[in-house]
Amino acid sequence: MADTSTDPALDEWRTYDEFAAGIDAFRLPNTTLAGTALTLTLDDGSILALSFDSVAVTWTGFEAAGTDPYDAVAVRDDVVFVNIPLESRERESITVAYSTTTHRATVVRSRIAAEAVEGVPQVGQDFWAATTDRGPATGEVPGPSRDLIGKRNVYRYSPHHLYEHVYVSSLRYAWQCLEGVQRGHGDMDLSTVWKFADGLYLFCFREFRIAVASVWLHDLGYQLMTTGIFLGLNGDGDAEHSRAGGHIYPLGSVSYPDAQPV
Repeated sequence: MADTSTDPALDEWRTYDEFAAGIDAFRLPNTTLAGTALTLTLDDGSILALSFDSVAVTWTGFEAAGTDPYDAVAVRDDVVFVNIPLESRERESITVAYSTTTHRATVVRSRIAAEAVEGVPQVGQDFWAATTDRGPATGEVPGPSRDLIGKRNVYRYSPHHLYEHVYVSSLRYAWQCLEGVQRGHGDMDLSTVWKFADGLYLFCFREFRIAVASVWLHDLGYQLMTTGIFLGLNGDGDAEHSRAGGHIYPLGSVSYPDAQPV
């Protein structure tokens, strides 16, 4: 086996756009929401209204409005993952997952701060549980979950992207790149996990070393696939949005015998 202890690539931290290139090769196919209008009531009482055509969504919410491109994936027959990579509001995205049967939803707003602050991820995220106007809401309200703590999974996003995740607490996860331009790199970053439905988890992370955050919907119960997006600053310092997704391979899990993680 080759000695990589002096490999300069291991000392060179890759930029967001370098590692994200091609990371959507195994993503589930897009779907169109043309003709769909959706009004979401967030758990703080505010409203997010969305009206889709074949390529764009007109939206109103967060004390603003705009028309922007969107990206939608049917992650299950009754669950849709929608990302709005805002062009009308630079350095920001809105991500929605909603069910057409329970009429439950989650909303994530990701924003890149104007300046980096030492020890704080530059891309921040806010989270809401929501309901849609398509019918009465049923079932469990989406919210923070500890279900993934102790689990260890491998994620194959493309022929050239293979990553391992270990979920260590409700606040952090550890990752390492097994194959790709980040091979040999890894870190422990801030993360958020919400349970959306049985076997379906919203997973988001915010990195410390580079300005990037992500939103994923992990399907650990139906088809072992994940669908996600990134928002961050590329190597030129410009805001960039990327799609991502692929296969999940569970490796196992551990249970903490004594003190439990946060």
